[in-house]
Formats: sequence, C-alpha cells, structure tokens
Amino acid sequence: MYDEKGKEYLDCVNNISHVGHCHPDVIKAAHKQNQLLNTNTRYLHDNIVELAEKLCRKLPKPLSICYFVNSGSEANELALRMARAYTGNDSTIVIDHAYHGNTDSLINISPYKFNSKGGQGKPKHVEVVPIPDLFRGEFNNPKIAGKQYAQAVKEAINKQGGSSTFIAEPILGCGGQIPLPNDFLAESYKWIRASSGVCISDEVQVGLGRVGSAYWGFETQEVIPDIVTIGKPLGNGHPIAAVVTTAEIASVFNNGMEYFNSFGGNPVSCAIGLSVLNVIEQEGLQHNAQYVGNYLLSELCLLKDKFSLIGDVRGAGLFIGIELVEERKTLKPATKKAKLITDKMKELGILLSTDGPYNNVIKIKPPLVFTQDNAKLLVDSLSKLLV
Repeated sequence: MYDEKGKEYLDCVNNISHVGHCHPDVIKAAHKQNQLLNTNTRYLHDNIVELAEKLCRKLPKPLSICYFVNSGSEANELALRMARAYTGNDSTIVIDHAYHGNTDSLINISPYKFNSKGGQGKPKHVEVVPIPDLFRGEFNNPKIAGKQYAQAVKEAINKQGGSSTFIAEPILGCGGQIPLPNDFLAESYKWIRASSGVCISDEVQVGLGRVGSAYWGFETQEVIPDIVTIGKPLGNGHPIAAVVTTAEIASVFNNGMEYFNSFGGNPVSCAIGLSVLNVIEQEGLQHNAQYVGNYLLSELCLLKDKFSLIGDVRGAGLFIGIELVEERKTLKPATKKAKLITDKMKELGILLSTDGPYNNVIKIKPPLVFTQDNAKLLVDSLSKLLV
C-alpha cells in the first residue's frame, strides 16, 4: 500500500483483501460483468448459481443451502435469524471478548462491544463463556483443556434451559488471535446439539484457506457446524458475504416470511466472488498460507526465545498473534509497549494492529499473497524494536 506521499507500506493486517490488493483477475471480473449487467437479485442470473455451487463444494455435507448478503455483519445477523427460527428462542452463548458484527442484535452478542466503553452490558438472553486460552486462562493442559473449557458451554445451556445457539470463531480474532484447544468445539457442539440447539461457525476472518492446513477454520477442530458465515474476504473487500446452512434449517427458516436481499448476490458481486475462489485455487494461496505461516511462526518463536517481552506466539496459517507481557511469571500485559511497537512499525513501513482483552496482542493477518520475504522483513523489523 502507499500513502498520499508515495511511501510504501507492507500490509500485515488487512485480511479483507484476501487475495491481495487490486488483484488483476478480480478487477477484470468486476469490470467485465459491470459492462454486461448489474441489477438486484430479483432477476435471476447464472453467476449467483455458479458461486453458490462452487462455495458449497468447498464445504462438507450437509452444508448445502447458500444465501448471499453484503457483509459479515449481515451474514451473522441472518444466521441468528435462522437459529431463532429453528430453536424457537433467542438464547445465545458466546465466547468472552468476541465480536460478531455491527448490527444491534450482533452488538448484543459481542462482549467485545457490550462490555466496553459505551456498552450496556450483557443482555438477559446471552451467556458468556471464558476464552479457552491455554496461555492465560484457567486451564492450560492442551490434552484436556478443550473439554474443560467446554464445561462452561454445558453450564450456560443449563442456565438458559436448553435449545441455545452457540456462535464462535474457530480461531478467536478480537479475543487475541487464540487457536481453540483441541476438542473444545467438538465437546461444545455435542452439548449444544444434545439440547436441540444450533452451532454457528463465524468464518469471517479465518475462512477461505487462511488457516493453511484447511479451507475452513472449523475443520481444524474436526467439527461440522450447522451454519457457516463468510465475510468480505469472499469479495476481496467488495461487499459480498454468505451464509451456508443445512437443508433442515433452511426449510424451517422458509416459514412464509420471504427473505430478500436487494444486492446480496448481484451479478457483479458474484463474478467477483467466483474470481476470488478461482485465484485461491489457481495460485495455491491456501498452501502459501500454510508454508509462509509456518515459517513466520517459527521465526517469531525464535524471537520469543531471545526477548522476554514476547510471552506467547500462536496462530495457524496467516492468522497469528504475538502476546506481549511485562514479565512471563506474572503475565502482566505489556499494553503500552504493544501500542508503541505497532506505531514504530508503521514508521518503518509495516502495518500491524493490537487486540485482545488487554490490547497487548499484536495481530498478523495479511492478504494470502504474503511471501516469505515479506515475513522475513516483518520479523527483522520487529527484532530491531525489541532490543
């Protein structure tokens, strides 16, 4: 990226530009379809069918019914509507410090917002479970922690009286770039389904090959959700997103109240979505995410060995967090130093951000075209500031 004076920046945090800023194939697809037709989705067009079919081929059965919307927030909003139709209530379970979107109902299930400045606290229909954090949380034995943390989901279901909706990112974003411990989702989904509830995987930040070892984040937990939500990375920043669910849930949702979205799935948006999926395949970007991500994680772990300021390095593929602490014994968050480092990195031409409950986690989630040379520049620049 370049600023108004022409200074070059390495973008290490823009996950929405999934296949790279201004990818020529994406621009070409948008331009070509714009010259032919763009209209609302009341008019049938081949692109919406082709994109739905291609997207569903990327997902395991029984996820087979696709709805198109304009943003990740719209996707999660629609997913909640489906879940309410299926369960008959609005009881929702979320992970602490989660963020799921900017609409009123999504703010109400996002502790990242309702427990922060300007928020009004937890609504009655929402239960919040602890972050399953092996570094800072109550349980840290990776062999059993997943099931231990999932007990909180079981307890939340009991508080709500059953038939709860559980929505979670398979790797936590605003919560601090935290991979979920093994068995957490499998155990949580088991309890939710035993109560006739609905499991939603929020793939807005981590889907479409970002985790490297899998196409979807939920696959790293060996589960299949009832609803999957996908955000603007599907359009490389263009406003297209999607919800994919089962025929069973879709049939219940089809209750006579017609769902219609004027521009969700319009011909241009779908042409762009198709081009993004094609670029991921043709350029091997899922493999690139795994290869470069593994290299970056290993180099950052070497930095951790050298600098006590780094308390933890974690992530999968090109979705990585560096948690900074004042001292490793107490895990006191190094919030001010994290902010200072990201500011100094910007001066060096590298864009990063911080998040997590204490804003002490440096987030790395670049476009999937990120190279090993890019990763080396990031690590070398960071090492100069940690001295």
